[in-house]
Amino acid sequence: MTVLSPPPPAQAPPAPAPEPEPQPRAAAPRAERPGFAFAGVALCLLSALLLGFAANLTLVGHLQHSRDQQTAYDEFRRQLALGVAPVGQQTYDGKMLAPGAPVALLRIPALGIRQVVGEGTTSGVLMSGPGHRRDTPLPGQAGTSVIMGRQWGYGSPFNHLHELPVGSDIRVTTGQGTADYKVTGIRREGDPLPAVLTANQGRLTLITAEGGPYTPSGTLRVDAELTSPVQPAPPRPLGLGWISGSEQAMGSEGAAWLSVFLWSQALLLAALLTVAAYRVWGRWQTWIVSVPVLAALGLAVSGAATRLLPNLL
Repeated sequence: MTVLSPPPPAQAPPAPAPEPEPQPRAAAPRAERPGFAFAGVALCLLSALLLGFAANLTLVGHLQHSRDQQTAYDEFRRQLALGVAPVGQQTYDGKMLAPGAPVALLRIPALGIRQVVGEGTTSGVLMSGPGHRRDTPLPGQAGTSVIMGRQWGYGSPFNHLHELPVGSDIRVTTGQGTADYKVTGIRREGDPLPAVLTANQGRLTLITAEGGPYTPSGTLRVDAELTSPVQPAPPRPLGLGWISGSEQAMGSEGAAWLSVFLWSQALLLAALLTVAAYRVWGRWQTWIVSVPVLAALGLAVSGAATRLLPNLL
């Protein structure tokens, strides 16, 4: 009898192969947009210039004026102690005074003003404080001595000059001693001129701008007569009227265009590098490095451009 073997067990159907997990879609490469890069550069330039102008005409300008005044005061005291303070247009060894060299200490007690006066009246010189017009005698000498100062910017030393009462005292210390003046009047454009001086008389005229903040509409002059003895005046190589337009009241310093151009090129290069670094480093790394550089160059450009504005601003 034939024994039948049991049928082999049924094979289980093979398990289905696991489906592959979906792979994230690769990000499409970012298209380069030159317009965005140009806008980024323009935004960097505009921001740096606007912030630089605002800082130069306000906080940074006042700090610069305060620092320059302290430096000039220390130098003027040293010259007085050594007996080499200037008494004319030239130094004790016959050289013409450098622009901005300290020549006097101006004090107006009624307004609380104590300012070192530099030689020259260009916009750059008046950033450091009042300036003595080079073609006029120094205070204390015969003739009309002219000192100009800013109304609002860079320490605003002559901002309240229009409030000076007639009869107020003005004291000016030079290498020849202290000259005393008494205010005789305040003049605006179109007012009558003061009387002509005689040979042994002296006058001090202070000049600043008049008008709203940083929007001068004219000039204001304060006249004061010399009440102390007249000091001798050395020969003046630069005659009255022989100064450039940049040293006149409300004049601008055209020579500053070269500095503006050079600093602008540096600022443009820094802005281009900032945009390029943004694509390589990222946002925060780029701003941490570039903001101080852009701010410093913006201050430099705006500081040079400020010299193109009226010197009494």
